Amino acid sequence: MEKFSIKKLDKPFNIEIDNIASDKSISHRCAMFSLFSNQTSYVKNFLTAEDTLNTLSIVEQLGAKVKRDGSSVEITPTDKLTEPSNVLDCGNSGTAMRLFCGLLASVDGAFTLTGDKYLHARPMKRVADPLRSIGANIDGRENGNKAPLFIRGVKELKPFTYHSPVDSAQVKSAMILAALRATGVSKYKENELTRDHTERMLKGMGAKLENDEEGFINIHPLTGHLKPLNITVPTDPSSGFFFAVAAAITKGARVVIKNVTLNPTRIEAYQVLKRMGAIVNFIEKENIYEPIGDIEVINNELNGVEVSENISWLIDELPALSIAMSLANGKSIVKNASELRVKESDRIKSVVNNLEKCGVEFTEFEDGYEITGGTISKATIDSHGDHRIAMSFAIAGLNSDMEIEDVDCILTSFPNFKEILDSLYK
Repeated sequence: MEKFSIKKLDKPFNIEIDNIASDKSISHRCAMFSLFSNQTSYVKNFLTAEDTLNTLSIVEQLGAKVKRDGSSVEITPTDKLTEPSNVLDCGNSGTAMRLFCGLLASVDGAFTLTGDKYLHARPMKRVADPLRSIGANIDGRENGNKAPLFIRGVKELKPFTYHSPVDSAQVKSAMILAALRATGVSKYKENELTRDHTERMLKGMGAKLENDEEGFINIHPLTGHLKPLNITVPTDPSSGFFFAVAAAITKGARVVIKNVTLNPTRIEAYQVLKRMGAIVNFIEKENIYEPIGDIEVINNELNGVEVSENISWLIDELPALSIAMSLANGKSIVKNASELRVKESDRIKSVVNNLEKCGVEFTEFEDGYEITGGTISKATIDSHGDHRIAMSFAIAGLNSDMEIEDVDCILTSFPNFKEILDSLYK
C-alpha cells in the first residue's frame, strides 16, 4: 500500500495541461454502447485506467473483438452477445456494474458481476429493483443490494413509466439501456437533470430518445442496429478540477485545462469555484457528440459559498471543493448531497474526518456539511480507498504539506495524477 508525501508549493505556477486523464464516464459508455452496433466503433483517447480497461475486458468477454493501440481502441461487436465463461470484474466502478445490469438484463445467458471490496459495499438495489419491476432477473447479496450480482437475461422486458426517487445518471442509464430492448416505448423521469452522456451518445448513434412536456424521456426500442461510434474522448472535467482547485488556492497561479467536455452537467463545480471568486473562463472549440474546449482558472481571493442545487452535476467534485472551502473567507455549506454517502466511500464522513485531522472547523449533516474557512494544517490522510478523497487532500498538500495513505486507488481513474502534480513544482 503506497502513500504520497506532498510538500507545500512555495511559488506560483502558470501551466497548460493537455495530458489529464480522458473522461471516465464517456470511456465506459463508448465500450458498452459499441455493442449496439454491427459495425466497428473507433474510439480515440480512451481512458487507459483500471476501471475502464475492466469494462473493455467485459465487452471482449461478451464476444466483441477489441484492438488497442495505446489509447486508440477499435471494437467490433458480434451479431449476438455470448455468455461468458467467467465472472465479469467491474473493479472499483459503480458505473460499470450498474450500467451492465441494464445492458445485460435482456441478453440471453447468465452473467455474474463482481468487483473489489469497496464496490461490494455499494448499494445496487437502486438499479436492481426498477429493473426487476420490468421483468429482469437480478439477484445478489442482501436480496440484490450488494455485489456480486447475478443476472439471468430474459427475452423480453416490459416497457415502463418510471419516476426515479434518486437523481442518478447511473440509474437513468441502466434503465435506458434496458428500455432499448423492451417491447414498447418506455418513459423515464428524474427530478433534477443528471449527466446526460448516455442520451447524447445514443442519439448520436441513431437511437430514438425524446423529451416530452411532462419531463419524461421517451425511449423507443431498437428496430435494428445503431450506427458505430467514431469519437475522440475529451478530457475529464472532474479530473481536471483537482488542478483547477490547485490554481484557485495558490497565490498568483494560473492553469488552462485543455480539450475538456464543456457539457453543462459536467462543469458545475467550475461554476461554483467562479462564484467563490476564482477567475474561470470557458473556451468552446467544437460541439459534435459533446461541447469540447478549454477551461482557464486563475487564482483570486475565495469566499464562502452555499452549494445546494444541481448537486448531481458536481457530486464527484465536492471533495475537492471542500479544500477550496477550507481556505476561503467565511463559511461554506453543502446541502442536499446525501448521495455522497454511497460513493466509493461515505464521502461526507471521509471529507469531514480528514478535515478534522487538518484542523478545519466543520459541522456534519446527514446530507452535507458546513466548513469554516481559514487554514489547513499538515496531517496524515486516510483515503478510505477512495480516489477522489486521496487526490483532493493531495491538492490540499500544496498549501500545507500532507501525507496521503492508500493511494493505489488513484490508478482506477487518473494514472498520471502524481506526474502532473509533480510538474507544478518545476
